[in-house]
Amino acid sequence: MTAPIPRDIPDLPAIPGMPALLPSPVPATAVVEPVRRPLIAVFRLLTALTAITGVTIYMLLGSPLRVLGYFAIQSSILLALAMLLSARRAWTARRPLPAALTGAVLLYTLITALVYHLLLANATTPFVMTDSPAAASSLWHSAANHLLHTAVPAAAMVDWLLLTAPGTLRLRRAPGWLLYPLAYLIFSFLRGELLLPGTPGRYLYPFLDVEAHGYKGVLGNALLLGLSFYALAVLLVALDHARPNPLRHRFKTGFRLQPPVG
Repeated sequence: MTAPIPRDIPDLPAIPGMPALLPSPVPATAVVEPVRRPLIAVFRLLTALTAITGVTIYMLLGSPLRVLGYFAIQSSILLALAMLLSARRAWTARRPLPAALTGAVLLYTLITALVYHLLLANATTPFVMTDSPAAASSLWHSAANHLLHTAVPAAAMVDWLLLTAPGTLRLRRAPGWLLYPLAYLIFSFLRGELLLPGTPGRYLYPFLDVEAHGYKGVLGNALLLGLSFYALAVLLVALDHARPNPLRHRFKTGFRLQPPVG
């Protein structure tokens, strides 16, 4: 005989279900063995030293306060600092610098090269960044000119194209990269207002010379340059996503597949 079924069955506690697993993506640095890149570190160190050499020559040839006011000098200093940090990270197998930083520095370096070769080198009046005519015609001045406006930008492009992983630049960062050129334009206006009219080098670049073109003309030049700089930033982002990966190789991970037991 079976036991009678009780009329009142007590409520049983609910069986707890399996807890939901929270998504926890494993970063690549946790499974990929860090790789030291000494050759890349040496190349970036040499690029930084080249930029520092050009800046130092200009500082010795002219007034340091005036020389530091040029966009080419400031962008070269930024590039040298970025290259030194990148060289250290490549030597010690650490993660590279943020792409937002390296992309901005690359853009400023290319702006320096393009503005010089397209607008300043072919001008009727020779463009110089010193206040001494004798220093401007010296071999040292010519060497510093080629270092900062040709050799350093070319090295920065080689590093970006051949020694940097692609697909890291983002279009949404391009407007933020233009804040520094905009700040430099404001700096140029303020510097010109603080100096007396007729002061040599009151406006450091001829297309920003308010005395020659007026504020309306300078603002028009700045607008055209700003649009060109933004187009250059967009082009860099597009090329970054279209170029192949020069650093592609097989990584060694910490996972080892074992044969089935039994």
